[in-house]
Amino acid sequence: MPRIVSVLLPMPLPEAFDYAEPEGMDLALGDIVAAPLGPRMLRGVVTGLRDGAGGNRPLKPVAERLDEPPLPPRTLEFVEWAARYAVDAPGQPLAMALRGLRASRPKPERRVRATGAVPGRMTPARSRVLEAAQGLMAPADLARAAAVSSGVVKGLLDEGALEVVMVEPASPFTPPDLSRPRPALNPSQAAAAEALKSMVDDDRFGVALLDGVTGSGKTEVYLEAAARALSRDPDAQVLVLLPEIALTQAVIDRFERRFGAAPAEWHSGVAPPRRRVTWEAVASGEARIVVGARSALFLPYKALKLIIVDEEHDSSYKQEDGFIYQARDLAVARAKIEGATVVLASATPSLESLWNAEAGRYRWLRLSDRHGAAELPEVELVDLREHPPQAGEWLSPRLTAAMAETLARGDQSLLFLNRRGYAPLVLCRACGERLKAPDTDSWLVEHRYSGRLVCHLTGFSMPKPDRCPHCGAKESFVSIGPGVERVEEEARRKFPEARLAVFSSDTVPDAGSARALIEAMEAGEIDILVATQAAAKGHNFPNLTLVGVVDADLGLRGGDLRAAERTYQLLAQVSGRAGRHERPGKALLQTWMPDHPVMQALQAGDRDGFVAIEMAEREAAGLPPFGRLAAVIASGPDPTALERFVTDLAAAAPNAAGVDVFGPADPPFSLVRGLRRKRFLIRADRTVDLQAYLGAWKARVRVPSSVRMTIDVDPYSFL
Repeated sequence: MPRIVSVLLPMPLPEAFDYAEPEGMDLALGDIVAAPLGPRMLRGVVTGLRDGAGGNRPLKPVAERLDEPPLPPRTLEFVEWAARYAVDAPGQPLAMALRGLRASRPKPERRVRATGAVPGRMTPARSRVLEAAQGLMAPADLARAAAVSSGVVKGLLDEGALEVVMVEPASPFTPPDLSRPRPALNPSQAAAAEALKSMVDDDRFGVALLDGVTGSGKTEVYLEAAARALSRDPDAQVLVLLPEIALTQAVIDRFERRFGAAPAEWHSGVAPPRRRVTWEAVASGEARIVVGARSALFLPYKALKLIIVDEEHDSSYKQEDGFIYQARDLAVARAKIEGATVVLASATPSLESLWNAEAGRYRWLRLSDRHGAAELPEVELVDLREHPPQAGEWLSPRLTAAMAETLARGDQSLLFLNRRGYAPLVLCRACGERLKAPDTDSWLVEHRYSGRLVCHLTGFSMPKPDRCPHCGAKESFVSIGPGVERVEEEARRKFPEARLAVFSSDTVPDAGSARALIEAMEAGEIDILVATQAAAKGHNFPNLTLVGVVDADLGLRGGDLRAAERTYQLLAQVSGRAGRHERPGKALLQTWMPDHPVMQALQAGDRDGFVAIEMAEREAAGLPPFGRLAAVIASGPDPTALERFVTDLAAAAPNAAGVDVFGPADPPFSLVRGLRRKRFLIRADRTVDLQAYLGAWKARVRVPSSVRMTIDVDPYSFL
């Protein structure tokens, strides 16, 4: 009897569609198939099979089963769980799980080999080619080995003395060598490593918080856990999540030194054909170690036994576009589905993770000292009310003097400002016009390197005009505030003999350029590095002894509910770049608010005191981790239609104990790319099923075609 096949398509559809199973196809759960949807043929995944008896309507048949590895059952379960958690269509996370299949497989490679035939005319060059033709070789490699031109090889091919053979590309994934010696661990590291290895040996779900100060050697500890997972099961796979692509190469190098084989990479910088190879190698189990960005969570692991979330506190783990999720939280969920161990590693853990550790849900492993002879840097607050920079400058006399002393010693300095470009605001002196991106509330940021004004929200850019578009005044624009380019300009003016570089996403747009800059810094080829948060974590610069934070108060401005936590984490991380080897380090934080609890905690090195204060404030307000948050954002081009919809949406909000709904209100950026935006913020007690509440609310309204409604569970951005 024919069966009915439920096929989930990678589209924002509420459920899987039913199709008829063609005779003899014999499909199974997880199979990847081609199925028709209207006039299109789409790739989808089989999520259900049932008896077709009693059907009251004809169904289109599945077109074919594709020659692609099926999604493992636990991957499919994770995709469906993620959709429920995010209150989104299951096709959204499925699209992420199938992303590696978008590209075609790498094409077969052209190789040549000797046929044994003798060419009609033998020359010394031809003789060298035939002698060098040992096995299959690329034509260029053969010409190079024989020290001849490519024309000589072509001539031998034309005469039949060589022949072309097309071969499939060799696998780029070498099995890890688990016999390689490991570095010596100090007692604190060894104790933490043994605890992690015991969790791996249990072969069941468990979460550990690896809480170690900067420079304490957390990477070596979790490398031991990875080695144990790989050694006890020949099929075991390990996933390492990183918040920044710029960090990827350094971690890959550590794994390659430890296991003698480079892990598989998964991030936006990987070319699509290589991504396809990685996806299939993960599905087959050939790729046993994966290092990647947050989307690596959705790969089809055959036997995932360990997940490591490095810098687990980092807000980059929050995906804000498309399918919205927090990778740290989903990593814990995926590990539970897989029966795997999770290691959350950070020098400044998130309050959520600390709360779970204090409650005993996570195993808490602490590394309180730096590895070897290195010590934590001294943190000094520079009160800008008493020691302000000179007019038109941003570096205080105290910081400038410290930089001069550092240069005189032959050490390196890092100037940190988490703001790209030259100036965050450009306005007209004549009329006060502030230049904004078209159809967006975001100010244009001046970038002097490129001579353009850029919107960091939408990506819009334009040349800096010579006249004000509002009043027509010529050369009337003035740059307000500093970005890293402006700080570099000032540092170059004050220290003309120093070698300077800027580390931001503008100057190092890809992993290759980031690696080159990091290697130059490690080699001592840079005296002063001016950087955004791209340099604040994960890097180990042996000669860096001074960190200067240009604007320590920057992250405390605005209405971000996590502003204090984020500021503490970021400044503690960037301060921790100093003095990581035998040389003592110092961090100077320029601030207008030296009495702020964040600044006081940083100066005293009192993280626990800061956490206690922040936890008490969160608990009093019922905010995470003591409560739950969600946001509902509605957007559309017509302000009247949008206002009508959000009014109806507010009226449809279910009444529930322990739930507070705030809004609708205009967010700070109420106009983006021509779309007006309205926002609701929902706060709920932890006893409330927030997803069920949001699902019920969503079901009560019909969203008009001119309006888009987005749900963000556990929001991190309030813009």
